[in-house]
Amino acid sequence: MIDIDNQSDVNLPIKTLTSITDSLTQNDVELLVVNEEQMRSINAEHRGIDKATDVLSFPLENIPMAPLGTIVINTQAVKMVAKNLGHTLENEFSLLYIHGLLHLLGYDHEVDKGEMRDKEEEIIRSFKLPQSLIVRTQERL
Repeated sequence: MIDIDNQSDVNLPIKTLTSITDSLTQNDVELLVVNEEQMRSINAEHRGIDKATDVLSFPLENIPMAPLGTIVINTQAVKMVAKNLGHTLENEFSLLYIHGLLHLLGYDHEVDKGEMRDKEEEIIRSFKLPQSLIVRTQERL
C-alpha cells in the first residue's frame, strides 16, 4: 500500500505506482508530493543541501509491519523534465518513484557497480516507461 500526501495539483498515476510497489516489496511506502520550495526546505534540513532536487528517499528501520520509508517528489521537477523530454507527467512521476523506491530498498547508484541502474532498467522495461533517471544523468556526464 502507498500512503500518499499529495500537496500538488498533479494527478498521480496511482495504479502504476501501486503495481510498481507491489512488484518490489510487501511493505507499505509513504509518498509525499511537494512543490519546489518545500523540496528545497526538506533537502536543506535533512541533507544540508540548500537547493531543490527532484526526488528524495528516507528509509526507515527494518521493523516488521513498519513502512519501508518515505519518498518525496518535487512536482515542478516532474513537470519541467516531462516537458523537456517530451513524455507524460505520469511517466516522469513513475520514473522518479522507481528511483526513490530502489533507494528505500537499499540500492545506491553513487557507490554500487551498476546494480541500481540494472534494476531500474528492468523495472522500466516491464512497465514500458521511458529512459531512467540514472541513464539520463550518466549520459549528460
